[in-house]
Amino acid sequence: MARKSAQPADFVLFDVTYEDGSQRSNRRVLASELGSLDGDGPARAAIEKQDREISEKSGLPPLRIKAIKRSGGKK
Repeated sequence: MARKSAQPADFVLFDVTYEDGSQRSNRRVLASELGSLDGDGPARAAIEKQDREISEKSGLPPLRIKAIKRSGGKK
């Protein structure tokens, strides 16, 4: 039997702003990684890890994160 893919509720989406002014929207972080008392703090580490993996594949250095906020949230 085929394995079900992750449901949208299994992920939390974040908008990431980098120090160079660029922005990436809807970056996915597992909701289970955010289940601690730190709130959304662990999201930064998870997104930085994703960025390192992407930079290794592309050969470009990772960008430094300036700010992270949940997608669809109020400003």
